[in-house]
Amino acid sequence: MSALSPPTTASRPTAKAAPPPATRHALIVDDDADAATMLAALVAGQNFSVATARNLSEARRQILLHPPDIVLLDLKLPDGSGMDLFADTQLTQRSEIVLVTGHASLESSIQALRLGAADYLVKPVHLKQLEGVLSRVTPPSALLAEVEGLTAEVAKQGHFGALWGRSLPMRRVYQQISRVAGTGVTVFITGESGTGKEVVAQTVHDLSRRRKRPFLAVNCGAISPNLIESEIFGHEKGSFTGADRQHQGFFERAHGGTLFLDEITEMPMELQVKLLRVLETGTYLRVGSTTTQEADVRVIAASNRPPQQAVEAGKLREDLLYRLNVFPIELPPLAQRAEDIPLLAEHFLQQVGEREGERKRFAPAAITKLVAYRWPGNVRELRNVVQRAYVMAESAVIDDDWLPSDPPGTVRAAAPPVAMPAVMPAEVPLDMPVLPGPLAEREPEAEAALLPPLAEGAAGLPAAVHATADAPAVVVPLGTSLADAERLLIMATLQHYRQHKERTAAALGISLKTLYNRLKEYAADSGDGS
Repeated sequence: MSALSPPTTASRPTAKAAPPPATRHALIVDDDADAATMLAALVAGQNFSVATARNLSEARRQILLHPPDIVLLDLKLPDGSGMDLFADTQLTQRSEIVLVTGHASLESSIQALRLGAADYLVKPVHLKQLEGVLSRVTPPSALLAEVEGLTAEVAKQGHFGALWGRSLPMRRVYQQISRVAGTGVTVFITGESGTGKEVVAQTVHDLSRRRKRPFLAVNCGAISPNLIESEIFGHEKGSFTGADRQHQGFFERAHGGTLFLDEITEMPMELQVKLLRVLETGTYLRVGSTTTQEADVRVIAASNRPPQQAVEAGKLREDLLYRLNVFPIELPPLAQRAEDIPLLAEHFLQQVGEREGERKRFAPAAITKLVAYRWPGNVRELRNVVQRAYVMAESAVIDDDWLPSDPPGTVRAAAPPVAMPAVMPAEVPLDMPVLPGPLAEREPEAEAALLPPLAEGAAGLPAAVHATADAPAVVVPLGTSLADAERLLIMATLQHYRQHKERTAAALGISLKTLYNRLKEYAADSGDGS
């Protein structure tokens, strides 16, 4: 080869490609210099520029110099609590805040949720969990704009994503979804079968930072008890008879996304212990393996039975309930939101028409009959009834011939509200009404001024309160809706016990939290002039 010949490819020096410039900025606030340095190195490896601060005053200076996309925040700092940064509304609107602490607890996570934290990590930080958090960085303002868009659709079209209804109970559900979706905390959805628990879980996922990752739904009651551990956590080849290959469980397949555990009370108790460990440590083992797997999964659970009753019946571990019930959402039965029935029926009818290629409509008598029915199967039953009526209708107008009706003599009495479990102080829902002063110090007369007055009967019908030898009685006219009858009973009982809420809740057989929720609904109704 001539001296002038160009060098071969093999002899050329290999130059390392320059890493792409960092497009996002992270601020680490931690008084432990070694921990901050190590975390900064990990974050920088994920294509972030990084700044560190040892205390709150330095953190505030760094935020002014270079507003961060994400703040990894320690709770305990020399000059105060990391929670103090949440008072900066400009920071919370622009930057995602994630707690990184060695002192994590259910109480601190709830407090952080109230203030606007997106998630929290426990020291020592697992690299995969950190990678997951960094990959999902989204400005809070972007999530808020999306929620505002969905809220506007409720007024215009009557739906919030895939959830349909304009009634007050459903608007409360939308409000709760809006508050919790952008966080990483666990959610416990309760409600009767057919009320739409999976649709709520899917909506929470679709509004979350995990929306680009999988959403997997598991019915814990539909899997054989002998296979459920393998299905949820996976197994290694040869771990049991018939395990001829490695199997990825739901936790592994939902990595980075959301795992919806429906009918959680049907999960075997021994498996509930392992699920609790996953929620506490973020790690799990495949069946037959000794290698720890890291779980970057948001868990949403659901049950159609009251959780506290499940605990008392030995179907649900109490410690698991408190881990799952960080943010409870209670879905109302369809009978308690009868005003949504026409909207839902028209929505389902439109779906069937589009699928079948022929549009049909309801006659007024059909809508009247749908509203009058009690719907023990809730929204699922309504959807099935609409599909059947569409098929049986011989013309483009669906009359009431093929629609269900209650058995003769059925009285639509108010069903008792579903009692939610008693919760720890840290688990009080974000929207629970807070009245001035400690509960024990409030005078009944002073508190009564803060509550809506006892309403008269539905649709102008008077509701009579009669005194008997034993106790007063409420007489509800036939035709009163379930929601109005329930309201009359609650308010009459509250007046009977001189606004004493603990005694009222005990007499009604509901939790204090449920009573507070009902009273807030009634106060909102009164404020709207309804």
